[in-house]
Amino acid sequence: MRKIADFSVNHPVTVTMIVLGVILLGWISFQRLGIDLFPDLNNPRLFVEIEAGERPPEEMEKQYIDPIENMIFTQKGITDVSSVIRVGAARITVEYGWDMDMDEAFLNLQKAAADFGQGADDLEITITQHDPNSDPVMMVALVNPEVTDMDGPRRIAENYIRNELVRIEGIAGVEISGGETKEVIVQTDSYMLEAYGLTVDAIASEIRNYNVEASGGTVTEMGISYLIKGVSVMESLEDIRQIILAWKEPAVGQQLSSDNRQMGTAQATGTSTDKAPVYLHDVADVELRNREPENIVRLNGTRCLGLSIYKEMRFNTVEASKNLAIALDRIEKALPGYEIVVIQDQGRFINSSIGEVRQTALFGIFLAILVLFVFLRRIGTTAIISISIPVSIVATFNLMYFKGLSLNIMTLGGLALGAGMLVDNAIVVVENIVRNIESGMKVREAAASGTAQVGGAITASTITTIVVFLPIIYLHGAAGELFKDQAWTVAFALLSSLAVAILIIPMLAARFLKSNPKSAAAQPVKFERYGALLEKALEKKWTVIIGAVALVALAALLLPIVGSEFIPEADADEYSIHLTLPEGSDLMRTDGTVKGLEELIKGAFGEDVETLYSTAGPVTGIGSDQSSIFQDENTAVVKVRFTEGHGRSSGEIMAGLGAALSTIPGVESKLVQDQTALRSILGAESAPIVVEIKGDDLETLTGLADQVREKLAGIDDLYNVETSLEHGRPEINIVVDRLRAGMLQGDLSQVTGTLESRLTGRNAGEWDRGGE
Repeated sequence: MRKIADFSVNHPVTVTMIVLGVILLGWISFQRLGIDLFPDLNNPRLFVEIEAGERPPEEMEKQYIDPIENMIFTQKGITDVSSVIRVGAARITVEYGWDMDMDEAFLNLQKAAADFGQGADDLEITITQHDPNSDPVMMVALVNPEVTDMDGPRRIAENYIRNELVRIEGIAGVEISGGETKEVIVQTDSYMLEAYGLTVDAIASEIRNYNVEASGGTVTEMGISYLIKGVSVMESLEDIRQIILAWKEPAVGQQLSSDNRQMGTAQATGTSTDKAPVYLHDVADVELRNREPENIVRLNGTRCLGLSIYKEMRFNTVEASKNLAIALDRIEKALPGYEIVVIQDQGRFINSSIGEVRQTALFGIFLAILVLFVFLRRIGTTAIISISIPVSIVATFNLMYFKGLSLNIMTLGGLALGAGMLVDNAIVVVENIVRNIESGMKVREAAASGTAQVGGAITASTITTIVVFLPIIYLHGAAGELFKDQAWTVAFALLSSLAVAILIIPMLAARFLKSNPKSAAAQPVKFERYGALLEKALEKKWTVIIGAVALVALAALLLPIVGSEFIPEADADEYSIHLTLPEGSDLMRTDGTVKGLEELIKGAFGEDVETLYSTAGPVTGIGSDQSSIFQDENTAVVKVRFTEGHGRSSGEIMAGLGAALSTIPGVESKLVQDQTALRSILGAESAPIVVEIKGDDLETLTGLADQVREKLAGIDDLYNVETSLEHGRPEINIVVDRLRAGMLQGDLSQVTGTLESRLTGRNAGEWDRGGE
């Protein structure tokens, strides 16, 4: 230790160059540190999503879920498997231990599930892993109150806005919701079809035949090869209406039109010239109109488009948010009449959260320096000690960068936690150096000897403190995942402060401290009464011990009153309302319910509501904790954001929103205060209290679940009590009379095919119009 102190005192230029190099590297490391809300958490959950047509839940369970769950149980590291099934869709949640390598688990599960997807045309199996970084980095609304046809904004968003945004560095993609697309509707007349002996399938086939662009080889003439191209692509709606479906003999007394006579003559081959063509417009109405929307998005009651913007993995969230803000401002200026409103911005939330932690850390550093000056009452000594704080923090940035950490609320919290401890080593070294100077040593000798005398003590003290924090990195579970980055940061900060105290403080003390004694006014504060207090405490040691035990007992009694929570509640001004209407409700009914709820919210809170952003129907990227396969036309999400300084507590807002929801009958609702994604990341369930009822009889389970829900709903402190058992979708059962079907020479496939054609129609191909 003496050699290090002598080197520091005798080579000030070299030490200064080392410090400047560390500061330079620290600044570069700081610029390259990623900024996120939380550390990179290893979420030990995988989701297996199954889609299989319109099969009922019971059939889904027997045919797919049970075999897949049995296969999952053969994988290693699994702690729990649960599944939720609805009509045609299911999601299996697979939970692993926190020490499991999730990349390996994902590949193993994907390989094992690959065999189940073979041989079934309508079966689709998708395996996903929840990653908070996969959520939209920003959600915006594209609004134009003058436009009611959502096909126009949709084309602008797809052809212009999306192309502009994906060019930005760090932006991976844009999903658009709330738009409408054009389609050609061929509405057939069932009576005319029967009269001409046509079917829907035959009409769809004829449309496909007339809408073909094919290649017919090449022809070479005078050394030039020409491509033979047969083009029969329809260019207008009139071309579609004029498609000839069949040739029929006119009824007795029916006169052919001039066009039909010409067509009949042209068609004649010597056998008959009396057949008339049957055009598509004779048996159907053909029109171009908007397709039924998949979802409806509104901002403050006005129809709009929702854009969910995703960033690339590992890209800086705050940087992506800044780039998007600049691009969206430029795009808005290029679209007169349109307004782009930011609904949700992860970058802004992260900036706000990290900014608060940063301000707290800076305030703590300022207080530490102020306390030092109050007690030392020496500007020079205080300045020397204070230099250890920024140098130690900058050096910590180097270690954080090479360890692969990011700037988040946990690592910044570690820096704030260590800010007060960063000066401990420097205080001990400086105090010993000053003591040696006051005893008559020269400044250079006092700096070297003083550092060497306490070097071993401060090293042992620093290692002792590190030993308290560093074992956190070996913890398993949510606590270990959350706090390990903080433990690394505190350890790095303390090691940096030790290096500063041993290497930099002696050099500064030898150069800036003076050998002449200070005046009495500049002497440090001394606590003369503290020694007398300690003497009295030692004389009455049993009184001190009994008092300490009493304080511990009092703290234990106060613990139930204080309460405990793994993640503290945050008082946010944004709320999400998840609505679920009865199964079978169509989109228009869901949208009407959302409109009514919006009016109730406006009436209850008035001007305190800043934005009301609602989405009726299935959509991704709206912060729902349910997978998209469980969203349907009967689901909706309403996001409410209140103005700043509205003066209402979160309890009052939750009570008001709950009262508004209670007035809507027959609707299941869930009210969520938008805080962070941490609960869904770390917890296996979204609800704080979950009651599980196990059994094999579905009817008995349903009855017991209803009874438990009614009893829990009677507890004042509980709300949003719901069960995972939902009412089934209403259905109409068609029973085929086998005897009559046999007599008429019909089979089940003909019945179901005809029924599907009449009810859902047939896709007759694609038609290019206006570049779409």
